[in-house]
Amino acid sequence: MTSLQNIIDGVIERERGFVDHPDDPGGATKYGITERNARLDGYEGDMRDLPRSRAHDIYYRKYVVAPGFDRLLEIMPRVCAEVVDSGVNAGPGRSARWLQQGLNLLNRKGRDFADLVVDGDIGPKTRAALAELKARRGAAAEELLVRTLDGLQFRHYAEITERDPGFESFFVGWILHRIQNA
Repeated sequence: MTSLQNIIDGVIERERGFVDHPDDPGGATKYGITERNARLDGYEGDMRDLPRSRAHDIYYRKYVVAPGFDRLLEIMPRVCAEVVDSGVNAGPGRSARWLQQGLNLLNRKGRDFADLVVDGDIGPKTRAALAELKARRGAAAEELLVRTLDGLQFRHYAEITERDPGFESFFVGWILHRIQNA
């Protein structure tokens, strides 16, 4: 059974320990938490010493609860896992917009539910559209949406890598560890 704990643990495992890659514009990270985010959270120590529990708490507050992704778990657990993971890597606002875009792409020209405003706000309308997709498409709904989200995420990685070749250092890892991982 998927839980928020399992989702966050998976992110931490994929992000691994301390990394300070010269091509990463986010700078040094530990468990994927940037130094900037650690400092905003009040952490004052060396990034090499950031406790796993602190990283977990930051992920829970900033990347799960704040964007409203926790409220997706009971509707579609894999979609919840996908948007949390994508949000960690590409920003929760972007991940939320991908969810809304994906739902719009799967609503059969508005026949299943009205198009959503793609604003990154995971509120009642987005959750209702997710539930309606599940009601209309059954077991296939979650797989369809996860594949759609993976496609949007892949497009993002390809576009930023084409714009900035420095991201080639990460492209293979993104494809291996971020696409089709939910």
